[in-house]
Amino acid sequence: MIRLEPAGAEALLLVLADEPDAGLPLRIAALAETLRQRFDYLLVDLVPGWTTLLLHYDLTLTNHQALAAQLGPLLEEWLATPVPESAARLHEIPIWYGGEDLPWVAEACRLSEEQVIAMHSDVEYQVGAIGFAPGFAYLGGLDARLALPRRSSPRIRVPAGSLAIAERQTAIYPQASPGGWHLLGRCPWTLFDARREPPCPLALGDRVRFVSIDEAIYLAEGGEP
Repeated sequence: MIRLEPAGAEALLLVLADEPDAGLPLRIAALAETLRQRFDYLLVDLVPGWTTLLLHYDLTLTNHQALAAQLGPLLEEWLATPVPESAARLHEIPIWYGGEDLPWVAEACRLSEEQVIAMHSDVEYQVGAIGFAPGFAYLGGLDARLALPRRSSPRIRVPAGSLAIAERQTAIYPQASPGGWHLLGRCPWTLFDARREPPCPLALGDRVRFVSIDEAIYLAEGGEP
């Protein structure tokens, strides 16, 4: 059952499911695109989540009651629409597993560092949300044996390209920023560039696999020391 909840004076939260599933990110992406086409004149921004879609609207043109009424028929149509047939893209991303938290993660999970690397790189992840920072893609599907809570004390600065885990998710920090996830490695690629189109190569519903590389290849491909 879809719920529409006010989120402040200028936003409406669409709660589209109680739990995420494999087809939901692609369906939410399709819904977001439909809303952009039909309500572009009303909407300022759309923010997809694992099970939600947050709509920021122009308060001079509508309010949450009026927008909710307009959305009713479209959401009924969306509920009856199957997962889009077009397959999500698969990205294979190189990672040098030399993160400073790798030894601690291995000890906390009662595994060897080699086992942590194997478990992390042996999974196909899915982009379920993009946020926190531009291009920061939340990837679901982390092996339960690697699930750990966030750090009790976040770092003030996490280097750009850092691969990290927290709870049942993994992600790469696209820019240097504060962060409270556990660092397993580094990616040599630039995962957000405002001059590119699109700025971020990862999109909602895309699939990701990590390919383990050594430090020499990481540096040769442009990774920062």
